[in-house]
Amino acid sequence: MEQAGQIVSCLALAIALAACAGLRAWLPLLLAGLLARVGWLDLGDGFRFLSSTPALFVFATATVVEIAADKVPALDHALDGLSTFLRPAAGSLLAASALGVVTDPLTALALGVAVGAPSALVPHAAKSALRAASSALTCGLGNPVLSVVEDLGTVVFFVLAVVVPTLVVALLLVASWLLLRRFLRRSAPPARAT
Repeated sequence: MEQAGQIVSCLALAIALAACAGLRAWLPLLLAGLLARVGWLDLGDGFRFLSSTPALFVFATATVVEIAADKVPALDHALDGLSTFLRPAAGSLLAASALGVVTDPLTALALGVAVGAPSALVPHAAKSALRAASSALTCGLGNPVLSVVEDLGTVVFFVLAVVVPTLVVALLLVASWLLLRRFLRRSAPPARAT
């Protein structure tokens, strides 16, 4: 029974961390690596490299580039397109590292892809829909403000993911569903009267 509880806890953490990667690809990897480095987050044996000095350097550099480029209206759309592939990959790696605590690295990696990629893609799709609406309404001028909100949201959701992963999963899924539903309603052509 205790093992089942640990599996559910690791699965919730995996989904929550992957969902954070749906907002920012590199920042959650950096935060996970830093917390693992100081012993506050347990990563599976096969994923300890995330807390290595070279990995932290790469994650920190990529985080700065991602956050800075996302504030420039001309670059944010290109970054968003690239992130459609990058964020699910980061989510998969984060999910696998959380699941690596209760399983072997290969199984954790397979489960990480199955659980992490969709968990990162849902918030990313909702965020992209919101960005598209913001670009249309503000000619891109509102996007840097949204970017700051996404930066802060990533940090808040990451902290909550480490403390209460089940809550983060529920919050991110509900928020993503609401944003996506609203965007789809607005982008759907009006129904014709017969």
